[in-house]
Amino acid sequence: MTKNTQTVKLNSGAIIPVVGLGTWQATEKGAAANATKVALENGYRHIDTAAIYGNEEEVGQGIRDSGVPRSEIYVTTKLWNKDQRNAEEALNTSLKKLGLDYVDLYLIHWPRALKADGEVDTEWSYIETYKSLQKLLSSGKVKSIGVSNFSKSKLQKLLADPEVTVKPAVNQIESHPLLPQHELHDYLKEQGIIAEAYSPLGSTGAPLFKYETVTKIAAKNKVEPATVLISWNVQRGAVVLPKSVTDSRIISNLETIVLPDEDFEELNKLADKEGIVRTADPKWGGTSVFD
Repeated sequence: MTKNTQTVKLNSGAIIPVVGLGTWQATEKGAAANATKVALENGYRHIDTAAIYGNEEEVGQGIRDSGVPRSEIYVTTKLWNKDQRNAEEALNTSLKKLGLDYVDLYLIHWPRALKADGEVDTEWSYIETYKSLQKLLSSGKVKSIGVSNFSKSKLQKLLADPEVTVKPAVNQIESHPLLPQHELHDYLKEQGIIAEAYSPLGSTGAPLFKYETVTKIAAKNKVEPATVLISWNVQRGAVVLPKSVTDSRIISNLETIVLPDEDFEELNKLADKEGIVRTADPKWGGTSVFD
């Protein structure tokens, strides 16, 4: 078991580290700054945040405190639903909070625009939002653009628009053995779009640790359950974003193994046995964004 410092090339030509630090829910004062600093001091070179996480200032502080040169760090942030009509203004706000001149990747957080009062903006499409992200590329403030929480059908609709001339570099999605999304992963590979896996341990509290299949494979390979789950996503060809604010877990989450074929396949089929579990499914306007 070794620190995973692998990288992959995006369709934009940029290089992205395969394992990154997720910072969702790192909202307690000082937590995101410390997590970012510890991650960078221990080999991470990829940090993922978002405007709605409320911790961009702390992530920026952690980057500065780490002493790692900005040029060596891959930073992602995301455009929130209420800002989809004003992407450039939202990006500038995020950059100011982060204390950065640019982000490496800017994502549409969800394929649903909201009005200021939280109601669904039915007169605005995620396709229009994406077109506004395309325009940001020429500013130098964004190196690559992509999407998050997009289904196959939404991506197909996006890519079919004649004014969409830049293919998303990534689609950041919930991905773990109880939500394998095999068809979506296959489609992303066909399109040359990298899948980024959030909640690789099954979301808050690592609920996948309670499944016998996971603990059995961990014991067999003499590693922690977290290592098994992160490694499974890496082995699928995904970029993985484990999150933690505990120093020891941040450090250990960077370590991956190559799972034996039989273990990898058993995890691929876990949802067939235990059922599909999606933990991130907000119902804006009373309906799911997922088809």
